[in-house]
Amino acid sequence: MGAGNGGLTRDGATWLVYLQVGVYATMIYGLSAALPLLRADQGTSQTVAGLHGTALALGTVLCGAALGGLTRRFGRRRVVWWGLAVMNAAVLAIAALPLLPVTLAGYCLANFAGCLVLYGGMAALSDHHGAARGPAAISEANAVAVTIGIGATFVLSLLAQSALGWRAGLLVPPLVSLVLAAALGRLWVRERPPTAVSDRAGGPLGARFRIMGVVLLCVAAVEFSFALWGAELFAARTGLTVEAAATGLTAFTAGLAAGRFAGARLALRFAPAPLLVGALAVTGAGWLVFWLATDPLLGYVGLALSGLGVSLHFPMCVAMLVAAAPGRTDLANARASVFAGLGVGLGPFLLGALADGFGPHLAFLVVPALLAFAITGVLWQRGLPSPDPVKTPVPAA
Repeated sequence: MGAGNGGLTRDGATWLVYLQVGVYATMIYGLSAALPLLRADQGTSQTVAGLHGTALALGTVLCGAALGGLTRRFGRRRVVWWGLAVMNAAVLAIAALPLLPVTLAGYCLANFAGCLVLYGGMAALSDHHGAARGPAAISEANAVAVTIGIGATFVLSLLAQSALGWRAGLLVPPLVSLVLAAALGRLWVRERPPTAVSDRAGGPLGARFRIMGVVLLCVAAVEFSFALWGAELFAARTGLTVEAAATGLTAFTAGLAAGRFAGARLALRFAPAPLLVGALAVTGAGWLVFWLATDPLLGYVGLALSGLGVSLHFPMCVAMLVAAAPGRTDLANARASVFAGLGVGLGPFLLGALADGFGPHLAFLVVPALLAFAITGVLWQRGLPSPDPVKTPVPAA
């Protein structure tokens, strides 16, 4: 048995999912940190470079469309492992052939496959730990993932300033995947046989689910605006080189990691909604410090504080979406992928387009607007009735 802390038990299969999501983090944060360097290599405008964010978003949306069917046919375990394999192939293609058509397709495919890992893992944890401890497990999984992601961004930043170059940093996800498969590949959480009933029964998802989906769209746009364009603004405001400013993403992810570890414990004591509202407020404070900073140290503080707030956005949104679709965990996670994908695409692309016209500083005003929309949505949905659970038949043993 795994160790328990505050009512959350971590067995070997739970740790496997945590680390699989961690491999996804090495990919998504590695590609995010590489974007300014890739733009410099390709000589493209900020708008064109922003298409990589749109490609990530398209991959997320495609995952949402495919996840339910793939899970019903093959089961979560196969979907997650094949997702890791395809994700790593796409990352290697980006590293080997950094041409614009290849990198756009690679970003899309990497995130499509990576989101199979992420959302398949979140669904597995939700079912494995139940409604009471599921939000804490999801938050802790993301904490572990971001901690691993910090290493990926730091390694990429160091390699970008060395003779090996930033492309060598993209070898981290495949190498970590091989180690994980060798060490823990035989483990998995216990799951029911795939069934189509839970996805199709119970009629359409209600207003509470749709509102929280829009909230997830907003917070995904905020997170990836920081991830994809934070280094650009950091460099413009402080005078650092783009390569050196890429270390700012390490401060952001450090805040993410600290917040998600703390959030895993807070989620055992408080409901997701107030935690999410508080996190959105902290993000707003961090954004203000970062946006006003012209000194690198103050910029790092703003990015770390922003990451601390962003840390609870995704896990609490997913937990609230699952709660708004009781009995349909896989469907909730698949739809979450669609909403998140739209946010990943719209936020950074809009910010990049505005940056071309007005500069990255004014363009970053998009962030507080998105935070305000998200807070409004969370408060609005609290007054709506809770949905009735959908009962999924359990196959006879």
